[in-house]
Amino acid sequence: MNLALGTVQFGLDYGISNSTGRTPLKEVEHILISAREKGLDTLDTAVAYGDSETVLGCIGVSDWRIVSKVPTFQKIGMSGKEWVLHHLCESLERLRIRQLDGLLLHSAADLLGEEGQQIAAGLCEAKAEGLVGKVGYSIYSPQPLKELVQIMPPDLIQAPLNVLDQRLVTSGWLNKLSEMGVEVHTRSVFMQGSLLMTPETRPQALNKWNDILARWDTSVGKHREQALMLCLGFVKRHAGISRVVLGVETLKQLEQLVEMWDQAQPFDADGFACDDPQLVEPSNWKPK
Repeated sequence: MNLALGTVQFGLDYGISNSTGRTPLKEVEHILISAREKGLDTLDTAVAYGDSETVLGCIGVSDWRIVSKVPTFQKIGMSGKEWVLHHLCESLERLRIRQLDGLLLHSAADLLGEEGQQIAAGLCEAKAEGLVGKVGYSIYSPQPLKELVQIMPPDLIQAPLNVLDQRLVTSGWLNKLSEMGVEVHTRSVFMQGSLLMTPETRPQALNKWNDILARWDTSVGKHREQALMLCLGFVKRHAGISRVVLGVETLKQLEQLVEMWDQAQPFDADGFACDDPQLVEPSNWKPK
């Protein structure tokens, strides 16, 4: 298990805890140099991450493992297969590389739609032609995996995992994927930073779950660095994870995260698990 560097902050203002905005190009360059020196080898990006792929291509990332994502399918005169191959070729051009290590569907639900077979065919063709090493999908919940793996068994998946959202583990799917030989990357370790915030600074949308969050705050204590350490320790506890995707906005944040990752000890967070998607899926925090 190792860290992977998320790159959404390099192309967008992203995250409820983001106080600095989009990371400047020169800072991105410093972050990438330092990350390589510290042993990181994988970058996670996507078409949907604004200018992220273009920024990475300008700096030069041919010596990195790159995982990117095809955007949600739209009916604009392309088949699902054409959609996948079109966006893959554009990503490779922006990144200035010849092959991706991994290509994921940003919306795994696309496989369950009317173009699902064509989309799967596009991923398989990209792999057969050597344009990508592994194919798969990004999920927000393990619930659809039973159906997804029947349509297209993945080489690689990305899924959320943190002290509150433990569904990947409690559902048994982390073990199943490991047995299938699927490479698993996890994200949302800090649940968009909310697990590192004080009660006063968290989004008001989370007030409904004050009981569980209060228990978390009690475990963390007054020192928020302890929260970061426990979050990292939780994912470190689980075998079967290949990469833990973490985004940073500054070089200082990267250095702190890597130091904390090295120090973190496995943490048992069984008492904090919550299956309510209204809490554990940040896309649901926005007012309807």
